Amino acid sequence: MNRSPPWSAEPAGVIHPAPLVVRSPEEAAEAVRAHARLLPRGGATKPPLCAPPAGAAALDLRGLRGVVEYDPAEYTLTALAGTPLAEVQALLGRAGQYLPFDPPFAPGGATLGGTVAAGLSGPGRHRYGGVRDFVIGVRFVDGTGALVRGGGRVVKNAAGFDLPKLMVGSLGRLGVLVEVSLKVFPRPEATATVRLDRPALPEALDALVRLGRAPFDLEAVDLEPPGRLWLRLGGNASALGARIDRLRAFLGGGEVVPREEERLWDEAREFTWAPPDAALVKVPLTPLRIPPLEAALERQAAHPAAGNHPTGAAGTSPAAAPTRRYSAGGQVAWVAWPQDLETLHDLLAGLGLRGLVIRAPRPPARLLLGAPLEQAFLRRVKAALDPHGRFPEVA
Repeated sequence: MNRSPPWSAEPAGVIHPAPLVVRSPEEAAEAVRAHARLLPRGGATKPPLCAPPAGAAALDLRGLRGVVEYDPAEYTLTALAGTPLAEVQALLGRAGQYLPFDPPFAPGGATLGGTVAAGLSGPGRHRYGGVRDFVIGVRFVDGTGALVRGGGRVVKNAAGFDLPKLMVGSLGRLGVLVEVSLKVFPRPEATATVRLDRPALPEALDALVRLGRAPFDLEAVDLEPPGRLWLRLGGNASALGARIDRLRAFLGGGEVVPREEERLWDEAREFTWAPPDAALVKVPLTPLRIPPLEAALERQAAHPAAGNHPTGAAGTSPAAAPTRRYSAGGQVAWVAWPQDLETLHDLLAGLGLRGLVIRAPRPPARLLLGAPLEQAFLRRVKAALDPHGRFPEVA
């Protein structure tokens, strides 16, 4: 286990122990046993999620990398947690396979373990499900420093209590992921995208709901408010044209996106549509809850509070309006919020919604926004896995 220079200072002046760098599961276990407070991190592509509180060390897992086992015939892969997603995707791509949950931030250095711990998926989760649906096994260090294995490396296994699913979205607060096993899928031979423009949100939501009941097997369905739908199809190249025709006939319109189809979904997945000085917040919801959220966001855009822009600028600049995109058929809202996050916290709480801060221009006061989360079960799990409280609570 290596240690970089003894101390580093955050911009706000808060002093943290320097990151601990480990290169094996055993070193990770040793680090947990040796430190009272620490928080694991991978590529740090979601900075608020891996920023340790004062007095806690960051456990850097990027040295814990490499594919442990890959069986293309069985569609399963096992890799160490610090393995970059880009390496996993390149390996799968050579066998014509991929991760259908479409994880974001791979070009920026996101790791496999960080993606699972954050529970993040991209537009592709629409058809096959999110990262939770693809994790079949994990190995992690619990709060006592013991290496624990849950699930297995094959799709069919008797795992007992579903520890792998529990670690998805745990944000490193239940244990240190050191190894992840996933099921993978064959990549579609070809893809195409149809853009459907509707006059306003109600008409776009009506089309979105109708599509959810129709047998089109769309790869991705994103809503760009107020009325634009992006619809992606994938599969056999020879059948794609006929499928597009049926889709357009069902919708009564729609334009096929020429050439830049792949780039369009790259931009959606990597949030290049979000202003760089805005916080990025994930809000799980359903299509029925989109109208009240849109109405609240529109009201906020029309009357932004003076002086609460994260840059400190006062006034009602158009740049203070929140931008957003609804992904996975309206199951998740991505909100780029350029104002004080406490305002968004109150807005979401008023709607009974919750949000998770993924990125922010400065350290947020809290990661979880909106309605309080029922944590009775989570507290019992954390007490069992982390009895000494080595991993910080999610604030």
